[in-house]
Amino acid sequence: MNRLKLLFFLAIMIFVSVRYTDVGREYVVGFNNFVLSKYLQVRNFVIQKENEHFSQQKVIIKLREENKKLEESALLSIAFAGKLNDILKDNNMSAYRPGVKLIQAISYSKLNNYNKIWLDFKDFNKSRIYGLLYQGYGIGIAVEKNSHLQGLLLRDPNSIFSVYVGKDKIPGVLQGNKNDILVRYIPQWMNPKIGDEVITSGMDDIFFQGVRVGKIVKVIEEESSKTAIVKPYVNLKVPTYLHIITKD
Repeated sequence: MNRLKLLFFLAIMIFVSVRYTDVGREYVVGFNNFVLSKYLQVRNFVIQKENEHFSQQKVIIKLREENKKLEESALLSIAFAGKLNDILKDNNMSAYRPGVKLIQAISYSKLNNYNKIWLDFKDFNKSRIYGLLYQGYGIGIAVEKNSHLQGLLLRDPNSIFSVYVGKDKIPGVLQGNKNDILVRYIPQWMNPKIGDEVITSGMDDIFFQGVRVGKIVKVIEEESSKTAIVKPYVNLKVPTYLHIITKD
């Protein structure tokens, strides 16, 4: 009964946030996000304790196996970063230290729009566009909205960033159109193919280069350029945890 009351209360707050004007929405959104964030923290804590109680041994074994893999990946990454920065130093260039931060997706921004999410991240620059990652894959961007950080997933029309297609690094601009994910403005003389991988180019200072996004499933010939349809590696469901790129 208490859970039903809480869900009913949250539904009312979300409905109000949709109906409010832009001036009032900033405060309503902030309160909604605060309540949802606390609710998710409690829920995650309860789930964690239940898992520890009923399957503690199994979880420990799994975590140990994953930890070994992560340790190996971390060592390889450190070695690679060291070599890279040695090369940069030899060429009088500054060291490369990209930064990421784990944050939580709180809820959808609107009940009828699954491409926009509110993010629990307070220390952000309002003028900056952030890249979003989930399990190492690119899933969209984040921007300021009503003094809070809003995530725009790949199918959102305002989720736009530069990419490369295939081994030849064919340049293009990835943009959603609600139903599909497109790579636009591919030069007419270049030949993207079905199955080519799409990665971030790093040319727009949103992502660093090489973040995998998806694969080409269709190429459309247009008058002055080509457009490719992308099948993403990740279809994100919220609420969940993801990473935000804090430093290029």
